[in-house]
Amino acid sequence: MGLGSIGTAILFVGAGFSVIVTMASNILNGVVTALIFGAFLLTVAVTDKHGQSLLMRATTRVGWMVTTRTGTHIYRSGPLGRAEWGTAQLPGLAAGSKLSEWHDSYNRPFALLQIPTTSDYTVVIETEPDGAALVDREQVDVWVAEWGMWLASLGDEPGIEAVSVTIETAPDTGTRLRREVNSRIDPEAPEFAQNILHDLVKQYPAGSATIKAFVAITFNAAARVGGKKRTPDEMGRELASRLPGLTQSLSSTGAGATRPLSAQELCEVIRVAYDPAAARLIDDANAAGEVPELYWPEVGPTAHQANWDTYRHDSALSVTWMMSGAPRGNVPSSILARLLAPHRDVARKRVTLLYRPIDAAKAAAIVEADVRASTFNVQSSNKPTARSMTATRAALATAQEEASGAGLVNFGMLVTATVIDAAHEADAKAAIDNLSATARLRLRIVHGSQDSAFAAALPLGLVLPKHVRIPSEVREQL
Repeated sequence: MGLGSIGTAILFVGAGFSVIVTMASNILNGVVTALIFGAFLLTVAVTDKHGQSLLMRATTRVGWMVTTRTGTHIYRSGPLGRAEWGTAQLPGLAAGSKLSEWHDSYNRPFALLQIPTTSDYTVVIETEPDGAALVDREQVDVWVAEWGMWLASLGDEPGIEAVSVTIETAPDTGTRLRREVNSRIDPEAPEFAQNILHDLVKQYPAGSATIKAFVAITFNAAARVGGKKRTPDEMGRELASRLPGLTQSLSSTGAGATRPLSAQELCEVIRVAYDPAAARLIDDANAAGEVPELYWPEVGPTAHQANWDTYRHDSALSVTWMMSGAPRGNVPSSILARLLAPHRDVARKRVTLLYRPIDAAKAAAIVEADVRASTFNVQSSNKPTARSMTATRAALATAQEEASGAGLVNFGMLVTATVIDAAHEADAKAAIDNLSATARLRLRIVHGSQDSAFAAALPLGLVLPKHVRIPSEVREQL
């Protein structure tokens, strides 16, 4: 009846207990017992369009009430805050993170982010996607195929825990354009030509946007399950030799020029995410040749407050959605084009795709289990529904592709919309709702965990299942 493992267990336990009560007393008590178990079963069986049962929604609400009562949704840092050493360290899931810098085989500096609580290490790669404008359809198909092969190869890479791809759109301050033009103006050029260039520098950034893309690759300290955990020095030396190969293979997927972010650049990215007002100051400092000295314990917000469906941090307010339903049917390469493009009602928009590769040995068992389950659902009914038949065909196609060498990954999506003025919150929500419809996505606001969802959407490589207290086995059965 569409019940999970826990729901089925409740059904059988309730039926058996009702029979025992009837035999021990009378039928009336048995009926009452059955009704009580039936009411509890409805809280698990009845779900909304996002797949959330009444029990799950009630649990989330109770957890949020506990959070607000204990005051853990409010954060204050800095000299007047409650953070240790008077610093502005990152809150929540990334509070205990540590940052170091290494050099790869090409002598490029790269930041190595360590999460001690989960024994994970993250390397962030900055990319410059070419885009699909004025590109032949055949070339786009090649990029899509290469991206699929790159994801499939993640399951064979030792130690890779997760990968996240972050596309961020933000207003262009014009600093980079001004620096580029001023450095190339010939002092001997005619005054008229110089005036035209200066006017273009002043007028062009108005209303324009900048698009940045990051790929965060998360490695586990243990190369294999049950293996010895490696130290930060060992991880730094190993990733220094592996990083050139990963960036080179990523370039063939249409990501364009790829390079790892240094510690200073990663600090700037995270600092601007929590305080967008600092973006112009950081750009001006870089344009003047004065690199702002940012340290990892100082890149967090000085204050934040997580609400039920919003997140207030320093100079901005953000709302984060999570994907509850992937697009159905054929998915063209341009399905996310409008969602990724800048929008006038959203000051900063961040779309993050989360991938967790599945080991090749486990992938075969998973697809075969899906085939058996979908086939049973079709054969157990005299009139199977169209959705059951579609699910069966999809499961068979997935099994065939996996048998031919394709990889299997768990994937999700987070969308964060940031506005400078809280009065524009409703406009930002309406914009994301419309954009998700064009992408055929089913998005739902992350209720009660806006601060954690905001951090997960940043290029930090946080593996969310490792931060959840409920075991993964129980969560999947729910």
